[in-house]
Amino acid sequence: MTTGDLLNGRRVVVSGAAHPAGIGRAIAETFARHGARVVCLDVAAPDGVADLAEGLDYAVCDVTSEADCRTAIAAAAERLGGLDTLVNNAGIVGAIPLADLREEDFLRMIDVNLSGTYRLTRAALPFLEKAGGAAVVNMASMSASRGGGLLGGSHYAASKGGMISFTKALARELGPRGIRVNAVAPGIVSTPMTNGRFPPGQEEALRAAIPLGRFATPEDVAGAALYLASGLSAYCTGIVLEVNGGYHIH
Repeated sequence: MTTGDLLNGRRVVVSGAAHPAGIGRAIAETFARHGARVVCLDVAAPDGVADLAEGLDYAVCDVTSEADCRTAIAAAAERLGGLDTLVNNAGIVGAIPLADLREEDFLRMIDVNLSGTYRLTRAALPFLEKAGGAAVVNMASMSASRGGGLLGGSHYAASKGGMISFTKALARELGPRGIRVNAVAPGIVSTPMTNGRFPPGQEEALRAAIPLGRFATPEDVAGAALYLASGLSAYCTGIVLEVNGGYHIH
């Protein structure tokens, strides 16, 4: 197996993958370079979707809508001739202190980050079972184990902590049905969601506290997702692969 064949012929859906500079797009493009055919889902299409690389396609999907998730997954499976891999990457972030956190803010965070993963995974389940040897990769966060405190508040940390528990429970439940379920937990990643959001001086201090001396790139996270989706991790399920440069070693 060459590196270009790691996902040869795999049929993949990646949520939250429309933005050209985001983690989801980096995952989709990395997977395509390794032989996969990928449908990118997102709630809206920004500039650049029309220029998707070879092997990539796009469909609109609001992960807070069960009907949208079912329709998008069914359409992707029909377009691809089945579904082998689902990457649940769609998400939002926020750092509102508890005293200012409205119930609608808390529920919105859970609805997108955690319930959205439930909706897409449940919609994809019949197709993944039929494929055999399928993989689900969920996007958690360092905030889940660290307790937020950077760009993520308590509601964000809770949504990603739930993602980790959901991943482990599904790994136990779906392993006998031929589906591996794992998670990636990134630290600070340079994306449009994070760039320019730190107070003056904090970004430099954070970089200095990371043993590898830099923030992650979307491609760093994509490499971890590639490992978990490929046969290289064939005996891994229920794990959380941390990608934080050593900032949070525990």
